[in-house]
Amino acid sequence: MNLAIFDLDETLIAGDSATLWLTFLAERGLVSKALLAEERRLMDDYYAGTLDMNVYMALTLSPIEGRRPEELAPLVEEFITRHIAPIVYPQARERLAWHRAQGHRCLIISATGEHLVRPIAHHLGVADAIGVQTEIVQGRYSGRPEGVYSFQQGKVVRLGHWLREQGIEPGFCYGYSDSHNDLALLEHVDEAAVINGSDSLNALAVERGWQRLSWRF
Repeated sequence: MNLAIFDLDETLIAGDSATLWLTFLAERGLVSKALLAEERRLMDDYYAGTLDMNVYMALTLSPIEGRRPEELAPLVEEFITRHIAPIVYPQARERLAWHRAQGHRCLIISATGEHLVRPIAHHLGVADAIGVQTEIVQGRYSGRPEGVYSFQQGKVVRLGHWLREQGIEPGFCYGYSDSHNDLALLEHVDEAAVINGSDSLNALAVERGWQRLSWRF
C-alpha cells in the first residue's frame, strides 16, 4: 500500500484553519480581540520558525475548554461550510482524487488541533487524519493538548505512532507541504512536493529534487 501524506494549512487550503476558526468564534463574541491579536503575534513566530507550541496550543485551545465534543460539532461544521470549503485549492481536490484513483491511502497531518483537523479531513473525503491531540476530561475538552505535538519533527513521530496503530507498512510515501516547519516530514517521505513554497523552500526543493507545485484559484 502506498501512502499520500498532506499538510493542511496553506497546502490543501488557502489559509490557516486555526486562525480562521478563532476569527469565526470572535464574530460570535466567543473569543476576545486580545486573543486574536496574540494569535497573530504567535503566527509570526510560526512563520519565522520560532513558535513555542506550548504557548500557542494553550491559547488556541482555550475557547473550547469545558465544551463537550458533541456540543462543539455543529459549530465546527458551520465553520467548515462557511470558511474552509470555499478555500480548498481545486488542485488539492484533484491531487487527492488522483491518489484515491491509484489506490493510495491518504492522510492529513497538521499542527492544528484534532477537533478541527478530523472534521476538515472528513469534508475532503479523507478518512485518516492526525492533529494535535486535545484532552477530554469527564466528557469535556479540558483546553489542554496531550501527547506529542504533530509539529515539525513531531509530525514524523506521530506518523510512526499512527502506522503502528494501523498495522501499516507503506511501500511508498508521497508528502505535500508548503512550510519549512515540515522539513522533517518532506525529508522522511519517498517523493516530496512543495506547494506554493517560499523562495528559500523552493531553492531547497531544487537542491533535493522535490516537486514544486503552484496551486491557485
